[in-house]
Amino acid sequence: MKRRVFFSYHYKLDHVRVSQVREAGSVASNSPASDEAWDAITQGGDPEIQRWIDSQFSGRCCAVVLIGPATAGRKWIDYEIRQAWQDGMGLMGIYVHNLKDRIGNQTAKGVNPFTQFSIDRGVTRLSTLVKAYDPPYTSSAEVCEYIKANIEGWVEKAIAIRNFAWTLVREKNEGLGRYGSP
Repeated sequence: MKRRVFFSYHYKLDHVRVSQVREAGSVASNSPASDEAWDAITQGGDPEIQRWIDSQFSGRCCAVVLIGPATAGRKWIDYEIRQAWQDGMGLMGIYVHNLKDRIGNQTAKGVNPFTQFSIDRGVTRLSTLVKAYDPPYTSSAEVCEYIKANIEGWVEKAIAIRNFAWTLVREKNEGLGRYGSP
């Protein structure tokens, strides 16, 4: 059975690249919002955007951040990262800069969005626990195949890492562990 994941990404810049990852079909993802639906959601302001994101998280076991050139530091992507971690979901990233857009262009590699988060009162960067995978190819087709071949294993690893961290949080609450929540 396919794992149900939530894809987090910069819609305007990366939705074509993300569609290539979705079409790989290795995991079951949340449904993307159409342009019209997203416009309606955003017209409702921050409360409606948050409500939509929260509803998309329902029943998901992992959040996969698809990292493009302007992913890190975006308000709602930050919210999704924070919420996924706090909800105990697996969390991981995949760089998508070498996938082509609608007109065949690749883009610059983005910054790891997990570096700006820390846990245990700022001692440990989230990026030391959460993996961000960078496919080792420059050909869009090879990158897509690499992601397709590996995403299931990456999701399983992200879930295992989060479960381990979750255990440490419980131990910390009992005075035994080191890690907290972001």
